[in-house]
Amino acid sequence: MSAWCCVVIMFTTMSHGALLKSPQQSEEKEIYGRLACAFFPTMLSIFLGTDRHYWYAQAEQTLQKRLQYATDKKPIAKNIILVVGDGMSLTTTTAARILRGQRKGLPGEDTDLVWDTFPAVALAKTYNIDAQTGESSACATALLCGVKARYETLGIDAGGRFNNCASTIDTKVTSLIDWAHAADKSSGIVTTSRVTHATPAALYAHSPSRYWEDDSRVPPTVRRDCKDIALQLLENEPGKSIKVIMGGGRRHFLPTITTDPEYPDKEGKRLDGRNLAEDWIRDKKKKRQRAQYIYSRDQLAKVDPRTTDYLLGLFEYSHMDFNVERDVIDEDETSKTKKESDPSLADMTRIALSILLKNEKGFFLFIEGGRIDHGHHNNNPYRALDETLEMETALLAALERVNPAETLVIVTADHGHVMTFGGQSTPRGHPILGADSVLSDVDDLKYTTILYGTGPGHSEPRTLPSNGTKFIAKHDVVHGAAAPKMWSTHGGEDVPVYALGPMATILFAGVVEQSYIPHAIAYAACLAHQAHRCINNNVTERKVTQNCIQPEVTQGSIADETRNDESRKPVSVVLPYMWIMAVCVQNDWTGDVTYCHRIQKRLKASDAL
Repeated sequence: MSAWCCVVIMFTTMSHGALLKSPQQSEEKEIYGRLACAFFPTMLSIFLGTDRHYWYAQAEQTLQKRLQYATDKKPIAKNIILVVGDGMSLTTTTAARILRGQRKGLPGEDTDLVWDTFPAVALAKTYNIDAQTGESSACATALLCGVKARYETLGIDAGGRFNNCASTIDTKVTSLIDWAHAADKSSGIVTTSRVTHATPAALYAHSPSRYWEDDSRVPPTVRRDCKDIALQLLENEPGKSIKVIMGGGRRHFLPTITTDPEYPDKEGKRLDGRNLAEDWIRDKKKKRQRAQYIYSRDQLAKVDPRTTDYLLGLFEYSHMDFNVERDVIDEDETSKTKKESDPSLADMTRIALSILLKNEKGFFLFIEGGRIDHGHHNNNPYRALDETLEMETALLAALERVNPAETLVIVTADHGHVMTFGGQSTPRGHPILGADSVLSDVDDLKYTTILYGTGPGHSEPRTLPSNGTKFIAKHDVVHGAAAPKMWSTHGGEDVPVYALGPMATILFAGVVEQSYIPHAIAYAACLAHQAHRCINNNVTERKVTQNCIQPEVTQGSIADETRNDESRKPVSVVLPYMWIMAVCVQNDWTGDVTYCHRIQKRLKASDAL
């Protein structure tokens, strides 16, 4: 379709040449032809929202709307801390707040979590290009790369297709870590999920499938062309330059012939025979970089940040333990053994910051409460809320070590969940995980104040889960669901965005696209396409020729100009301006506008504009 329209536009353009005072030269026709072919596909993709530049332009427009209310545009964020609660809906934060208070012996409703005290709050839309309810990897691509993506794809724009290796060739998008590295900042990732899982992987990997975490999941026919996610972390930029990487997922780094160091009955998943953990440390030592690979809490405690510049910590075979399962006593018929404990998210955060703070130019740190999502998927609010509170503890540990005047802190979620919270005349201080104080007026049965729309908690007739018995621990209780599913679905509602630090109150307000968030962070920290703000310490608005915002053209303004200058060309020759904008959009986001300027200059020289 685009090819046919290209031909039509070219024909129309050449026809307009007859209206000019002088005939078109061959060079001018070539320029028009090239611009015409660039115009339609670009504008069509922008109109449909399937082009990465649409989301860049949309974010820029949102940014400029907020900046018009700013009285001081000079604050600059030296450091960035992005905290993501996987599946942390607004209902989750409310219930977690109450649980925090009740654990302190208070009613809970008036308790504040640390992000409740942040001065800026916004809401983010979490839909994907092709999905009404957001999925983790596509949401992470929007949140961390600034471009909305297709369901279950990772680090690629809408041109990429699920499980299609070839579609990733020209669709890779850069992330906040790429942008931070370009500004000579250090970077780190700490998560309670696998480090190759959907959300953290969007910071460094590009894959047509979020499930390609090791080569065993990649189709054999494309393994040479599309690296698995773990291998990209080891071999590709920006992954190999990340200073701190901590979380779970050892199985994707170890070959099938290697036994896991903590689980003798388990082996790695890799089919290529490579031990990527050993390869990582070998590569760093070869480059004379001070690096450590660790896999236990005891090893983490012994890390000396003064002599460590790179740290890889893989603390679990798969995801890290839920917080409630750390430091537990495993009982069997013959003995009691204490399981080797995983470090907490706060433990990892403290060490990560100790390493990252050594860089005088600043850092980007990603902190993820990755197992909030898993608690919700199992209709298990105890674990989901407990993991939310553990993420808050990690954030408090981070805030103790940074200067809020030069550190932008963002707390948000990749998507929501179908957990609901409510009751009828439920008294203040009522146990957040308990049953409502009145029975249903339909079937005279009790129900918990926390319920789910879908999931494994569905039963007929409805049963009330006991809040812990000698048979079922309170942290294993499954709450009721309206519709049965093996796992509960995600929620499609907007998620909260809490912000603290430079430019926070200006940039983070109202309802925004999720893909806007990294662009706003880039503006606050002067990264990548927003670096112009800090050039020569001169804070100025972006020039029109740089951001490709098309000037307003009306029939009235054209008529006025025509009357004032009889030598003006007909209205039809305004079309080249649109084509220039289309081509400029394709080049500007790398900071290179030379192509746009060259085309403009040639058109002016040929008296076409």
